[in-house]
Formats: sequence, C-alpha cells, structure tokens
Amino acid sequence: MPAVKKWRRGDGVSGENRRRVASLIALCDVIEDHYSITELASWFEMPILDGINLTALDLYEANRADLIFRLASGHDDPERVATDFRLDWRTALTSEFETFKSADGELSIRLKGSESGA
Repeated sequence: MPAVKKWRRGDGVSGENRRRVASLIALCDVIEDHYSITELASWFEMPILDGINLTALDLYEANRADLIFRLASGHDDPERVATDFRLDWRTALTSEFETFKSADGELSIRLKGSESGA
C-alpha cells in the first residue's frame, strides 16, 4: 500500500487517509466492544462463506460497514449479507480452491476436484 510506505518514511498523512484510518479504528472498536470477536484482524480476512472470495475486508473496501455489522452480530445469514452485497456472488465470487484435512491431520488447500494437495 503506497500510503503506508509514505507514512513509514515520515511523510504526512492526507486528510482523507487520516479519516479512513480513524473510520476503520472506530469500526474495529465497536465490533470488539459489542460483539464477541476476539481475533479481529483474522476475522476481517476470513471468507464469510466457504468457497466464496468475499471477506469483511472486502465489505469495508466497498464502504459497506452496515453489512460488516450484520455479520459481526451473528444474527444475520452470511448468504443474505453476500446477496445484499452482490446479487451474482454465487458465480462471480466462487473460489477455485478448497480446504481439506491432509493425511497429517492439518488443514490444507488444493484446487477443487484435485485429489492431491498440489
């Protein structure tokens, strides 16, 4: 992310970037204070449905905090949230990968339809 690299070099933060960071921090604070999500960074990166390339971070990027709160509350169906985000999610956001339990008992990833962990 170019903006973060600039910040690390000591360059100034634009007003818009400062607002976006403050907004994300506030969103995270509300989720942590009101919902039982302890690993918030991981939660933002986890797909909301198995096999679908859609995360809470994607919703944040699309300025859909309303859908993030619905997911965090646990009172809404993730399929409904995905539909409210994008009607064609079942075809447009399908992953070509799947997770499986490998011979050593660990979760692994592979191409769908592949029998090996290639």
